[in-house]
Amino acid sequence: MILDNLPKDPAQRISTLRELVAHHNERYHALDNPEIPDADYDELATELRRLETAHPEFALEGSPAQQVGASASELFSPVRHTVPMMSLDNAFDDDEIRSWAQRLARAIDRQSTDDLVFSVEPKVDGVAMAITYRNGLFAQAATRGDGVVGEDVSANVETIASVPRELTGPKGSFPDVLEVRGEVYLPFKAFEEMNTRQRKENAKEFANPRNAAAGSLRQKDPTVTAKRPLAFLAYQLGQVEGIPAKSPFVTLSHAGMLSALSGVGLPVSHDVVSCVGIEQVILRCHELEAARHDLDHEIDGVVIKLDDLDLRDRAGSTSRAPRWAVARKLAPEERSTLLRDIEVSIGRTGRATPYAVLEPVVVGGSTVEFATLHNEDQVLLKDVRPGDTVVVHKAGDVIPEVVGPVLGGKGKRPPAWKFPKDCPACEGPLVRLEEESDTYCVNLDCPAQQLQRVSHYASRSAMDIEGLGEKVVQRLIDAKFVVDVADIYELDVTALAGLEGMGELSAKNLADAIEHSKQQPLSRLLVGLGIRHLGPTGARDVARATRDFERLRSSSIETLAEINGIGHVIAESIVRFMNNPANMVVLDRLPKLGLTLVEPESPTLSDGDGPLSGKTVVVTGAVPGFTRDEAEEAVESAGGKATGSVSKKTFCVVVGDAPGASKITKAEALNIPMVDASGFEALLETGELPE
Repeated sequence: MILDNLPKDPAQRISTLRELVAHHNERYHALDNPEIPDADYDELATELRRLETAHPEFALEGSPAQQVGASASELFSPVRHTVPMMSLDNAFDDDEIRSWAQRLARAIDRQSTDDLVFSVEPKVDGVAMAITYRNGLFAQAATRGDGVVGEDVSANVETIASVPRELTGPKGSFPDVLEVRGEVYLPFKAFEEMNTRQRKENAKEFANPRNAAAGSLRQKDPTVTAKRPLAFLAYQLGQVEGIPAKSPFVTLSHAGMLSALSGVGLPVSHDVVSCVGIEQVILRCHELEAARHDLDHEIDGVVIKLDDLDLRDRAGSTSRAPRWAVARKLAPEERSTLLRDIEVSIGRTGRATPYAVLEPVVVGGSTVEFATLHNEDQVLLKDVRPGDTVVVHKAGDVIPEVVGPVLGGKGKRPPAWKFPKDCPACEGPLVRLEEESDTYCVNLDCPAQQLQRVSHYASRSAMDIEGLGEKVVQRLIDAKFVVDVADIYELDVTALAGLEGMGELSAKNLADAIEHSKQQPLSRLLVGLGIRHLGPTGARDVARATRDFERLRSSSIETLAEINGIGHVIAESIVRFMNNPANMVVLDRLPKLGLTLVEPESPTLSDGDGPLSGKTVVVTGAVPGFTRDEAEEAVESAGGKATGSVSKKTFCVVVGDAPGASKITKAEALNIPMVDASGFEALLETGELPE
């Protein structure tokens, strides 16, 4: 998007790009406060290098496109790197990796790189750090800076638990001077915990783990840094002096160097893999991209390095980057785009949720046009306004979210957005509950609430009424055939056939699906009713404990709170729902309409029981004879744990019809066994993978 707004004339475009790249270099490296996502910066820098190559008449010595990092700030004492801390050239797809390999082959006088060994490692999205040990003792830590001069952050780095104060091993086994280079980062779990605290204190959240780590390192008071759970991974050597003859650092390979670092107590990545030939390298890049969310830290790429240290010397470097290494950038999970408008949606409980209407942008491999803004407080805290350029974040399967505005422009910003006072669907009042951050439409007859309540009730995870999707529900509401979920069971084929686009056959199929849903167990009904705080797992726990709908309706808060996994908050929400006068009218009708309203007996297994005890199983696609929930319940009944995402802890993936492509890709990348639908019954009975 930024490139679209730049001058077309090459000279003017290059000049503008140089200003932008220099500005964003400073924001990222010196101030630890970037204004745009990494992917947008890469786009600017790549375009500048392309134009400077295509138009050598406009070449300028010291162009920001050729610089590494940014000048050190005055916050800390300067440290001159004996061995410059260089940057890496980027590759954005498989063909660019192959092109890099061809250039490398020419640099080392080889016909190809097919028989060469490469180290392939995750590119940790953190802060580059050089840590120096003298005679095995921690001596200094410095940032990259501009690659030549960095900042002395020794006092802060000393507080990081994974950075040893003294190297391990027999004295005399490590060099007199050992400069270790690596990345300081903030693990996902620690980052989430920090933002949870920020939200509780109604304070501004950290934008991402990298910014949080950089900000933590730039504290003048080391006790502040000590409270931030930073971590460190070593991946390279800088200055090395006085290597003993029998030292593990006497090595000719990158793999040997990593082994030596680990041997003296320095943390190295467990996800580094040696590959022979560039095609194996490319395959490993795909594996890491598929597994990027299973790591405990954020990565923005994969680093590929020639393993042979002698060949590295032969390959040499350019002014800013080694020729023997390249960074394969992954699909960006943050991009900037135009915020066209902020609108409000009304959910089944009446909650009014603001969301961003965006200029379409590709983020995380898919096009994003809408993104959540959560609630009124978050809009104010992020200070995003229609007309702003904003940063959009989307990690894996997470719902797209607006991070914040891109500030720093010279023009006047649009006026601040104000939360509406009236519901956009029914024009009734929007009310913010006391001591809550959410705002609600309190009109139970609001058509938006009706649509969401009935659609949710009919969804696959609830009563599973095939054919009763949101569009059909909207037509039923418009025709005044349906107001609440009980009305579904008073529809007949004639009424359904009269709906626009329905037809007699579709109407009969839908009527049959509605009739079949009457046999759904009590737990499915509870999910369909959309009781606040009560999810599918809690609904099963409540249904299994009470067994009968009327018994559940008469249960007290105290009785429900004693059910394992429920607690007082959920119990209170259930009782409040059951005793709400408007809800009682609907609930009284359901037994008279022929619904089963009971939970069948099912075997319950204690920890350690069952053939799948201690094993995690993922079910993807439709397994014949089971609904999705029934398949997961069958796994749990066999003592296993059913989850929706594939990870290193997954025992196997059960693959039914029309499985999720991302789950299959991730399972293949992690070498997780896959079981087809025909082997599911055997898996449940034996707990072992079918032969």
